[in-house]
Amino acid sequence: MVYDGILLSLLIGFFRGGSLKGLAYMKLRGGWLFPILLGIEVCIFLLQNKVSMIGELSNALFIIIYVIGLVFLWMNRHHPGFIVIFAGVLLNFFVMAVNGGRMPVSIEAAQFLGREYIEALKAGVYGKHEAITGSTWLPFLGDIIPLSPPYPRRQVISIGDVVMNVGAFIFIQHLMLHGTNKEATSVQTLHEGR
Repeated sequence: MVYDGILLSLLIGFFRGGSLKGLAYMKLRGGWLFPILLGIEVCIFLLQNKVSMIGELSNALFIIIYVIGLVFLWMNRHHPGFIVIFAGVLLNFFVMAVNGGRMPVSIEAAQFLGREYIEALKAGVYGKHEAITGSTWLPFLGDIIPLSPPYPRRQVISIGDVVMNVGAFIFIQHLMLHGTNKEATSVQTLHEGR
């Protein structure tokens, strides 16, 4: 869902007359962490059902990834939208943490995703997700919001995902519409100082 939000934000930024030049001047503290965390998460997802040790540690690994991600977001909280992204990730982290490291998913909301997905969900072998049951803590923070046509992709998202996307939208709009203004001001100040 976050990738959908980023793509939508870029399209709206272009529609509003923005530019990708602002992205070139983006300076994030610990920016190298994000692609590493994403790569590790993908590796866990692909290997947890093939390598027993990774499967056994996957819940704890997902929690560690979220904690590091939250630290990264907090370090960059001065950027527009990052506090909102932090809040969304924190909601997802919280519901996963109290449910043993897995994101609870509503079976009812996920019905349209197909029988194989539902069976994997119930068996607890689908990525970092598990089915919501009577023993699930804070199920309202889990993946309970179904997205289907006219939305281009079928998926189930959480309140935290929605909040994260709002934050990402704010940040990308700022970069595309105002990021180059800061650079222009910096260059002008440099020339005036000579």
